[in-house]
Amino acid sequence: MTSDSESKSTHLLIGLAVGAIGGLVTAILAHRETREALRESSGKGLDYLNQQAGKLRDTADIIVQQGKKLIACSGSDTVERSTEASKQAYQEDKRANLGG
Repeated sequence: MTSDSESKSTHLLIGLAVGAIGGLVTAILAHRETREALRESSGKGLDYLNQQAGKLRDTADIIVQQGKKLIACSGSDTVERSTEASKQAYQEDKRANLGG
């Protein structure tokens, strides 16, 4: 027959083993749930970033188009002013040389 202290130590070892197994199972299940939660939140984060990147691209395209229009408008004005200034300078030089 087993003594009282041997019985208590056997029960203690069995309890420790069951507790350890239960803890491992709980940790594995919690780990799986954590991974799924992280995967879901990272997917949402990527979707948000893709939306923001799309908006940024659209805004950048609009800015580029407006810049091109601005350069085209101011560039033609500059060419016209330069041409007019050249004509006036030529005419003044012609008058100065002919008159003097």
